[in-house]
Amino acid sequence: MSFDYLWTGFGVALQPQNLLYGLMGCFLGTIIGALPAIGPINGIALLLPIAFAAKLPPESTMILLAAVYYGAEYGGRIASILLNVPGDAGAVMTAVDGYPAARQGRAAEALTISALSSFVGGILAVVGLTFFAPALGLIAIKFGPAEYVALIVFAFATLASMVGHEPVKTLIGCTLGLLLTTVGLDPTSGAYRFTFDQPELHDGIEFIILVIGLFSISEVLLMLEHQFAGNLKPIPVGRGFPSWADIKACFWPTLRSSASGFVIGVLPGTGASVASAVAYTTEKRLLDRGTFGKGDLRGVAAPEAANNAAAGGAFVPMLTLGVPGSGTTAVMLGALMLYNITPGPQLFTERPEIAGGLIASMYVGNVLLLLLNIPLIGLFARMLQVPNIWLIPAIVVLSILGVYTAYSSVLSVLIMLGIGVVGWALRKLGFDLAPVVLGFVLGKVLETNLRNALAISGGDPSILLGSTISIVLWIAAAMIVVLPWWLARRRAQQRPLQEVQGAAALE
Repeated sequence: MSFDYLWTGFGVALQPQNLLYGLMGCFLGTIIGALPAIGPINGIALLLPIAFAAKLPPESTMILLAAVYYGAEYGGRIASILLNVPGDAGAVMTAVDGYPAARQGRAAEALTISALSSFVGGILAVVGLTFFAPALGLIAIKFGPAEYVALIVFAFATLASMVGHEPVKTLIGCTLGLLLTTVGLDPTSGAYRFTFDQPELHDGIEFIILVIGLFSISEVLLMLEHQFAGNLKPIPVGRGFPSWADIKACFWPTLRSSASGFVIGVLPGTGASVASAVAYTTEKRLLDRGTFGKGDLRGVAAPEAANNAAAGGAFVPMLTLGVPGSGTTAVMLGALMLYNITPGPQLFTERPEIAGGLIASMYVGNVLLLLLNIPLIGLFARMLQVPNIWLIPAIVVLSILGVYTAYSSVLSVLIMLGIGVVGWALRKLGFDLAPVVLGFVLGKVLETNLRNALAISGGDPSILLGSTISIVLWIAAAMIVVLPWWLARRRAQQRPLQEVQGAAALE
């Protein structure tokens, strides 16, 4: 494989003006990502017409937009860790351990681990994009509805690791998330379900509305409750850099999650939310000793690495096949079309300054993002020192403005507030909110692809086992569920034998 396009790309990416665009994109993306409900899609959509009107060359435009993309992926973690307000879908799993760590006075450490694991995930994704893009693009197009069903079942199998000591509450939360996906337009028949004649519900409950309500508004209600009870204590900022022991503990989770996140990101329609959920639940199953969900930094590293790796993986089908791998890359695909450029395999040979410049800028941009945000971590962490008289109204205002700006609907704001009250009640009853979100994310993809697969086969369920990819994923899902149970049962059977042998040895 020739890498001439990449050397051309580095020549483009290292030009002073493109370095400046990359730095600007990282900075703007970080700010955009930290604001609830905006996210990289809206940020890129806002900047695209400005870049086009400014008559920037196409390679400079793509470098700017890509920098906004991965800058926003990191920026969404700031509010997620500090305030329990996920900035986008991929930041939900980060809040599960990031926010408890911040409440324990380890906000700066969690932000640093987030930055480092995001950097590793982003760099490994670009390496994968450089070396394996054409081959992975061909694999991605082999995923049909049946393969996606198997993939989502595999993701649900990893969710079994979150059952913990209260399986009934976890299953209730997951079922609640699944039920919420049924609101809106039926993906097959086109009928409206549970919309109560409200046009705003025709597209269903939007993910951002659910997440901000469950996490942000419920957190505000809890803060107010503790404030009135006099139990809300100041949170120390903590030290600015995690210990080497923490960094070493996060090393393998980061690498594993980067690999899985990149592969999932390559598949069109899955996205960072699925990648981060699979990574978190997998690492929880492998490593948890009762610390995940209580501020374990490995629970921050895994979804962060997977999220950024998925963002890089989404460029594979876009550049090699002209098929967007995510909503953000769909907007970037539109940017290329504005310049009358058609993505595909020929892009690497016919326009190496664009394909190579974009990939090379991602190497450079991830370094710039790390250098930009590491010095600011102490400043970000000091947000926790803001008095609650200012912090609580600020969270509420940002949440309402974010949802209203995104959907221009008062009903959407009311739904968000209602979900927030339900989320507060669930938390008071001891429910974990993560299964609700995972059930919602995975359920929507599962229903659409299951019904499409059965429509293709005329209702014959054997289509779900009709390819090697599907069979491998089904076997992997079964092993994830059965193997831990079998190992636990085997250990329980061996324990009495070991006790008898030990007693015999003492006699």
